[in-house]
Amino acid sequence: MAGGGEGRAPKRRGLPSGIKNKVKRGEVHARVQQEKKKEKKQRVLKRKKEEEAAVALGEAPPPKKIPRTIEGTREVDDTLVRPDDQELQAEEAQDEFSGHFARAVAPKVLVTTCRRPSKGLLRFVAELLGLLPGAHFYKRADYAVKQMVQYATARGFTALLVLHENRKRPNGLLLVSLPAGPTAHFRLSSLKLRADIPGAGRPTRHIPELILNNFSTRLGLRVGRQLASLFPQAPQFRGRRVVTFHNQRDYIFVRHHRYIFEERGGRKGGADPGAPVLARLQECGPRFTLKLLSLQKGTFDSKAGEYEWAHKSDMDTSRRRFFL
Repeated sequence: MAGGGEGRAPKRRGLPSGIKNKVKRGEVHARVQQEKKKEKKQRVLKRKKEEEAAVALGEAPPPKKIPRTIEGTREVDDTLVRPDDQELQAEEAQDEFSGHFARAVAPKVLVTTCRRPSKGLLRFVAELLGLLPGAHFYKRADYAVKQMVQYATARGFTALLVLHENRKRPNGLLLVSLPAGPTAHFRLSSLKLRADIPGAGRPTRHIPELILNNFSTRLGLRVGRQLASLFPQAPQFRGRRVVTFHNQRDYIFVRHHRYIFEERGGRKGGADPGAPVLARLQECGPRFTLKLLSLQKGTFDSKAGEYEWAHKSDMDTSRRRFFL
């Protein structure tokens, strides 16, 4: 096969990757990147001039381009819901959390841990008690989860939170809504306590505002309502506390902030009365991420429980397939 160079891959001309010399390839790559950066800057300046010209003429500026993201190109899901879905509204009016959202039942949460928790897990519990109004901590001792469910139900608790850890690092959260369920099991990751967050503030005891963002499927709305049932439906705005559950690509990011309104230049004194009012955020902690593993009907039952949804490895067929 020596004749004519048959069987060889064609050379890619015009691309830095086709240059064999390492130094020359680096120089060409840097020049190509510089040209792309220059072209992008020119496009931005041109668009800015077009917008300014349109505003000066009293016309509408050209529409902004929508970036192409994984969320924007997600696979079509039959369980996506609309805000005006009357069937869904009728179901929510009769589900396990209807009494909470009707303000007929006040949330009362029992927080416990795995057996023999570490000091790190107990520090997380202490900050979680500051995050959840009306939360109470009880030592697990040697009681099983079913026994804890019976104990909490008999004493009027509306939810049971069980925190798990592996090698002294929190890695799981079990949320049991009482008295009739459901039971959600989450994987917990990316935990940062208040001491690990730069400039973190200490929260007050006011009831926080609650933000649930991007729960767009039937399963997502159900999980969102279960998380919302942990908080009273009467926020005290004077405390300026906000707890956020932000769902992105089926990861639920939990954040706890305080906000403050101030005039521009207010920190240095002598603020201009006509200056615009700005809002600043201060994170209070804890900060962590949840990933739903399963949702079980009723209270916790590891043997005979019926699952509404459970994650399996064969469900991850695409990066653009989401369930919440």
